[in-house]
Amino acid sequence: MEEEIKAGEIGNELPPLPEDVPQPLPVPEPPHEPEEETLSLADNVRSLTPMQLVAKRFFRSKLSIIGLCIIVFMFLFCWIGPLFSPYGEETIDYETDRMNITVTAIEVAPKDDLGNPLLDENGDPIVYTVYRVQKSQMAVDILAPASGEHWFGTDKSGYDVFTRIMYGGRVSLTLSLIVVILETVLGIIFGGLAGYFGKWVDTLVMRIVDIFSCIPSLPLMLIIGSVLDGVGVDPNDRIYFMMIFLTFLGWTGIARIVRGQILSLREQEFMVSATARGLSTPRKIFRHLVPNVMPQLIVSMTLGLGSVILMEASLSYLGLGVPLTKASWGGMINDVKDPMVLQNYLNLWVPPGICIVLAVLGFNFIGDGLRDAFDPKSKR
Repeated sequence: MEEEIKAGEIGNELPPLPEDVPQPLPVPEPPHEPEEETLSLADNVRSLTPMQLVAKRFFRSKLSIIGLCIIVFMFLFCWIGPLFSPYGEETIDYETDRMNITVTAIEVAPKDDLGNPLLDENGDPIVYTVYRVQKSQMAVDILAPASGEHWFGTDKSGYDVFTRIMYGGRVSLTLSLIVVILETVLGIIFGGLAGYFGKWVDTLVMRIVDIFSCIPSLPLMLIIGSVLDGVGVDPNDRIYFMMIFLTFLGWTGIARIVRGQILSLREQEFMVSATARGLSTPRKIFRHLVPNVMPQLIVSMTLGLGSVILMEASLSYLGLGVPLTKASWGGMINDVKDPMVLQNYLNLWVPPGICIVLAVLGFNFIGDGLRDAFDPKSKR
């Protein structure tokens, strides 16, 4: 054959169709469908950290939000409010146009021309009561009513009551925070040692706790106040002694909480792992055990703030708090001892009393909200 067909060339090229043969119509391509993205469960569900879960439960409670708003307002009122007041904590208002009115009762017995007293129908001497009114310019604007110049009036020393309430909140809130922090530190140290080591260490610490728990705090504070007066301690330094004594009398509750929690945690798997890794005892206590107790400690600290505020107010009311020149809510209520102030000058003791109630309620609401938020079984 003259033409040889090579293998592999058959079918590689087809001859063109004649022109009179109709060309085949192009087959339309199917519409392109977008590829579905594969979504995992992690993309559909947003995971929350433990603290985010706590915050979510906390802000779900209306009382918790109310308590938080109250405490934030109290701190802003006490620390920022005095910046806008024209008066200071110890500023006495000498600029006043008020008059000091003194009324004196005088008994007069009329007599006849012979100097004998006049008698009534029963034969008794006639006596008339004459009242003498004297006016004098006030040197100090004391016991002024509420006005545009003094929103809550002035006290018996001429201090602006509204300004003193703001400064008094600084003392009460600061004192309560410092005392609660110091109580927590002591409670963590002694409770951690008792719960971790157990045996004779637990027995010794718990007996010390029992002794401090049996001490009547209020009578002891009265005795200490008398002793401080007897030795001539500066009244301005009393607040520091008050912090020390309140701390030593209030750390036992925190120690009991820490000890009980550590007793239940020290046998857990993570503590067995920490022991196997050869970690030191302080590291196991303060790095692994104490952080697991912090939720209960935060709740206890928050609830304890209200108790310290009430104790400070009681001591100031009894005259064992800050001196008169320094403002405190309890010291301002101290004027209620005067019956005249109690009946006629409500502006001197009702506003600081309301501040104490609001502060204690705010801390208690926050403590209740944190207790429910840290509880894993809570459904609120």
